[in-house]
Amino acid sequence: MTALRTNEALLIAHRAFQPLQCIAWATDSGELSLTVIDRTTASVVGRSRMSRTDYADTEHLGNALNEARRQLTDEGIRLGPWHMVE
Repeated sequence: MTALRTNEALLIAHRAFQPLQCIAWATDSGELSLTVIDRTTASVVGRSRMSRTDYADTEHLGNALNEARRQLTDEGIRLGPWHMVE
């Protein structure tokens, strides 16, 4: 397991939802908060939060991002290819 710093997790999350825009930030409580926006309609298509324990672990982060991607594609949203890179 490779422990991630917050900035690394934020960058990974940003890339996971291309071509959509992912706005990601760390909250005061240490959680990672994600909002995914469709740039063509300027509408929010997804939101997610995860604990520091989850996003600091590459495997947990990858699983959480893959699950969020799956939910979006199940709703008919097209995403570009992506895989977790440490």
